[in-house]
Amino acid sequence: RHFRCISASVPVRTLSVASALSPTSLRSSFSGSRYTLEYINLTMKSAAAILALAASASAFAPAPINTKSTALNTVWDEYIGGQDFKGGEFKFDPLGLAETYSPLVPFFREAELRHGRTAQLAVLGFITTDFVRIPGDAYSFENIPKTIDAHNVLLEGPMHQLLLWIGLFDLVITIPAVQATMNGEREAGDFGIAGPKDEAKMAKYKMNELLHG
Repeated sequence: RHFRCISASVPVRTLSVASALSPTSLRSSFSGSRYTLEYINLTMKSAAAILALAASASAFAPAPINTKSTALNTVWDEYIGGQDFKGGEFKFDPLGLAETYSPLVPFFREAELRHGRTAQLAVLGFITTDFVRIPGDAYSFENIPKTIDAHNVLLEGPMHQLLLWIGLFDLVITIPAVQATMNGEREAGDFGIAGPKDEAKMAKYKMNELLHG
């Protein structure tokens, strides 16, 4: 009777642990693990087969179109340029502006020509004023011995006038010209000044202007 009472007082949790460690329970758990391993193995084989099919399908897929090279080729085909002083190919667009901002390409060419022409005139004027000056004491060799000092010496008067005239030129001529260029009504850099009638010769002059600018 004493032992019966002790066995009756054993907690239910202890009995459940003991039943879990019984041979029958262990056998069923090992069987479940075997089925689980077989399921994982089957799943891995299925995944490998799907990947193999995907790889074989991608081999027959069409090659992607290189939109960047297509955009650049269009620019070089439509505009004069893309060569160096020796006549070799020199398609310079390191920032990819022709692709990223393709609608603004006419404005880019207009700005390129404007800056190039301004630079050429600046070089010509810098050299010429070492030998010849316009009339007036303010521009004489006594007042400005060196051309490089002209900017600071003439800053108060003539430089303000120069800024005013350039601003009026841009307001009256440059802005409408750029708008016409963006609308396709005018070629970039064309201000109606007559040039050679020979198209090949004119194309050569345009190329030289780009190279020298």
